[in-house]
Amino acid sequence: MDGLIIINKPKSYTSHDIVNVVRKKLNIKKVGHTGTLDPNATGVLPILIGTGTKVSKYLVEHEKTYIATLVLGKKTDTGDSEGNIIEEDNNFVNSNKEKIESVLKSFIGKQNQTPPIYSAIKVDGKKLYEYARDGKSVDIKPREIEISEIALENYNNRDEIVFKVTCSKGTYIRTLCEDIAKRLDTVGYMKELQRTKVNEFDIKDAITLEDLDNVNIEDKIISIENLFINNEKIDLNNRKLELFLNGVQLTHDLNDGVYRIYNNNNFIGLGIVKDKLLKRDIVI
Repeated sequence: MDGLIIINKPKSYTSHDIVNVVRKKLNIKKVGHTGTLDPNATGVLPILIGTGTKVSKYLVEHEKTYIATLVLGKKTDTGDSEGNIIEEDNNFVNSNKEKIESVLKSFIGKQNQTPPIYSAIKVDGKKLYEYARDGKSVDIKPREIEISEIALENYNNRDEIVFKVTCSKGTYIRTLCEDIAKRLDTVGYMKELQRTKVNEFDIKDAITLEDLDNVNIEDKIISIENLFINNEKIDLNNRKLELFLNGVQLTHDLNDGVYRIYNNNNFIGLGIVKDKLLKRDIVI
């Protein structure tokens, strides 16, 4: 079994927990994931198995889509429902739907975002949440993110907003929730978060941890070949394949990029073309 399966992560599990469950249930040593999902979040977690773990470098930059529930008028120290309330806006007044939609649209595009103190980003070799737990302040540098789509999903006309957002890698939805609340002239925190999509990996195609015992997993695996189905292919004859597998760079008049490599229409793996030279990358 080599490739990728899409897991619908339940609450209270870390991404590493899911890796361990999959490793144990499928009895496979090589298992990894393509991007951390917080324990209190649910949804799409792509899991790489077998030789599939070698392609993680190509999957970590993907856009992600989330559905988030934002509570207005209260702020927590962690930015989500797991934290302690540290501020309440007693003068909070509900915004109308039109204003909320306008504020959400104002976040579309590239921008700088400051990651939350309760995150695993390292500063001077120490994770930010470790500084927070020790009560120490630390200089957190903002990072560029991009939001391509954001829209209001539901508004109960009280203190909760549900919105859908598609964003770049490294976007913290907890921070986005706080920033949205700020533009609505109040404070807020993220109550719920569901990841519905990672690039083309959609929640409708995901399986649960229970499914690992009840379905034919091989039918759910996306092969490495299919993961790169939109990449051009190169078919090598036997002599060139031998050279390729031995690490010899072959001249190819092609654009730079990642290519699917075949021999007599049998999938061999992936190769990289750079400056008209093809070199071996991943062999299945």
